[in-house]
Amino acid sequence: MLNRFKYKKGSDNYEDISGEDKMDMDLTDPAMRRAAGIEDGTGGTDSYTSLKELRHNLSPVEEGEPSTDSSEDTYTIQQAIDNIGFGKFQVKLSILTGFAWMADAMEMMILAILSPALHCEWQLKGWQQALITTVVFAGMMCSSSLWGSISDKYGRKAELILCSVFTCYFGILSAFSPNFAWLLILRGLVGFGIGGAPQSVTLYAEFLPSASRATCVVLIEVFWAIGACFEVLLALAVMPTLGWKYLLGFSAMPLLLFTICCYWLPESARYDITRGHTEKALATLQRIAKENNKPMPLGRLVESSSKATNRGSIKDLFALEYRKTTLMLWVIWLVSAFSYYGIVLMTTQLFEISDGCHGSTKEVEEACYVECKGLTTSDYIDLTWTTFAEFPGLFVTVFIIERLGRKFTMAFEFFVFTIFVLLSNICTSRPVLTFFLFVARAFISGAFQAAYVYTPEVYPTSMRAIGLGSCSGMARVGAIVTPFVAQVLLKESSYLAISTYGVISLLATVVAILLPIETKGREMKDTQQEMTVVH
Repeated sequence: MLNRFKYKKGSDNYEDISGEDKMDMDLTDPAMRRAAGIEDGTGGTDSYTSLKELRHNLSPVEEGEPSTDSSEDTYTIQQAIDNIGFGKFQVKLSILTGFAWMADAMEMMILAILSPALHCEWQLKGWQQALITTVVFAGMMCSSSLWGSISDKYGRKAELILCSVFTCYFGILSAFSPNFAWLLILRGLVGFGIGGAPQSVTLYAEFLPSASRATCVVLIEVFWAIGACFEVLLALAVMPTLGWKYLLGFSAMPLLLFTICCYWLPESARYDITRGHTEKALATLQRIAKENNKPMPLGRLVESSSKATNRGSIKDLFALEYRKTTLMLWVIWLVSAFSYYGIVLMTTQLFEISDGCHGSTKEVEEACYVECKGLTTSDYIDLTWTTFAEFPGLFVTVFIIERLGRKFTMAFEFFVFTIFVLLSNICTSRPVLTFFLFVARAFISGAFQAAYVYTPEVYPTSMRAIGLGSCSGMARVGAIVTPFVAQVLLKESSYLAISTYGVISLLATVVAILLPIETKGREMKDTQQEMTVVH
């Protein structure tokens, strides 16, 4: 297209001028090409070579000035990933990351199965059963920010391998617990290891093109639901014959397999470039392009204009541009975990209430509450169906997150959860109550996953892991508190317990709307200096 230029002839050469006496110079004309010094005598008309040589011959660069050669074109990590697109590499990464989620979901789902079994075998009291769950979440809360700091300082891959080995080791060791005290210690250490699991989302999101990031991060939650369902089915097969010790041991095995598969896992290119390892980042991008059978962008990979400092520091989350967002995200994550695990624990509790409502009758004997009775086949089936409620919630989230944006997706799903959890206060039949709880769990699961999409996007690479880790820690606070509402307070007043979940999720709805940054369609940034607030 750029093959005709305005030039005025002077002496034996052509000069670029802005005077009135002009003539056309046609680069497709051999005589003109020879006059410009770009004809090789063969009559060739390579347009790229012609334009390149024309710049060199007719517009020489003064000494000390930057070259305008195309080899000086630059691109960033995100531009390279967007250019390469979603392909075979991301499919493999999705499966591997999903497998990590499955393994962690199994370790979490086992909490709903372990307590009833130990209640009979060790004759535990109610508060002791609740403590088995609480200690796991306490371990997760204590370790979340630590794992995030390790991820930011030593790399995403190293952190994932370390936390997986840690969790697997103590998961197997807890199967040999001789008494209640040792079980609490070892399961607390399992929770400490699980606290590093969300960093797999950090690594995953950093390899995704902008256009497909939200959808992929939401869909990876499908593996969590699959893992939870698989744990229930595993318990159905193992518990009646082998018992809880074998179940704990078998449930830790997937983490060992994930650790072995991490040999294939590359380090985040974003992490490498923020640490100044441009060659490693470039090699990773070239590997992705090769696996996806796509070309690399022309030019050279560049670092951010300003290098990040103090990576992995919690105080960075309270810098002026992040303070409001961080505090609001902590509220959202706390409410998400409080409500999500609350609805899981509350489901079976509501079915047992002998008030003539909530799917039960007044004829239920009080002895049922103190009778030592393990989970039956029917109970395992009910647990499986309850877990299946997460699938429709995830599909709704995938559908609306790119239409409404991250903020309003979270707000909408918190609001729907509020409505249906409050409807559970109605005195109704068991099928209707089950429907209310099913919808409530579907939407709180979706809201939780939307938070997983938003959080890695809103923080730059230099502090993304510590940001996600701190939010995960706040989620554990909610998870620690919720058993005392869903199991203890519910027995005193079901209406007060249910209303607590409704009110606090309504608060989260408002907070989500007021978030100052919308990340829909925005590139992920590498340093704080690149960040701009988009309202």
